[in-house]
Amino acid sequence: MRTLNSYLAEYALSHQNPVNVKIHNVCVPAIMWSLLAFAWTYPVGSNLTAAHLIAFTALIYYAFFENVKVVAAMAFVSVIMFLTFPWIPHLRWVSIAVFIIAWIGQFYGHKIEGRKPSFFQDLLFLLIGPVWVLSKFFPQLVK
Repeated sequence: MRTLNSYLAEYALSHQNPVNVKIHNVCVPAIMWSLLAFAWTYPVGSNLTAAHLIAFTALIYYAFFENVKVVAAMAFVSVIMFLTFPWIPHLRWVSIAVFIIAWIGQFYGHKIEGRKPSFFQDLLFLLIGPVWVLSKFFPQLVK
């Protein structure tokens, strides 16, 4: 398995343009929020939703990088997102709208960048994007 830093370095190659980076700083968390919000609307037990399963699966993936700070940070971000869901009326529809708008933003950013999104070559980059954004604000996370 590749290291987290190698994934982040490769992800950064297609995210050099400052406008694209700013777009990603907004759109990547929005996509994560919208995916988890949509999944939140599907219960899988009395106290569990599909969002819990998605977040837990992602945390297992992050654990393979053997970086406790990344796992803790992504768990914290997930919990914060979970806490917003009960406050959003029509959560399923709002999450769909946010998802579509954020992806339009992402593709516009890559048009400006002049490079294809990283996930076109490896779908795991969809899980790297949130860590990359977080590491922009908290560089010590991946040190």
